[in-house]
Amino acid sequence: MPPWETIEEAPEGDYSVFSVRRQRVRSPTSGQTADFHVIDAPDWVNVVPVTSGGEVVCVRQYRPGTDEVTLEIPGGMIDAGERPVEAARRELLEETGCTADPLVSLGVVDPNPAIQSNCCHTFLAPRAVREQPAAPDDTEELTVEHVPLADTGALVRDGRIRHALVVVAFHLLEQYVETRPADALPW
Repeated sequence: MPPWETIEEAPEGDYSVFSVRRQRVRSPTSGQTADFHVIDAPDWVNVVPVTSGGEVVCVRQYRPGTDEVTLEIPGGMIDAGERPVEAARRELLEETGCTADPLVSLGVVDPNPAIQSNCCHTFLAPRAVREQPAAPDDTEELTVEHVPLADTGALVRDGRIRHALVVVAFHLLEQYVETRPADALPW
């Protein structure tokens, strides 16, 4: 099935971390036209830092969208001109004070292709080690917490971790782990 033809586009708003555009499109099958609104944002990264002791380095932070404090993994926007792996290293260091080498790509997902144009890259940071205090952005107030890797499934199942991209990151990690012998895992 071919994509729909874009007839016209017009910006509708710019809100610093994302912009919105109206897109008028035509179906190649029926000829029907429709208006859609698309959110354009920078691509994102998520990092699953796992210590040599088998703990995930998580962050707890306030999220205004849900007006809740959530348990997550480090992550954020990829800056202009920055490669995804560089953004992953930067976010890991800023939010947790940890480093890891090498970072392993676990995959790329589209957060919500119905209305968003960006993607999210997920990296594993095996043998993560704290090198310095966390230095989050001015609007981030984070608490760093270590969670046993074996407990992440239960945290998702019982709703203590609900951030969709974090759930996906743990799923991608699970797929990575399932394809390797236990003695070949990098932690």
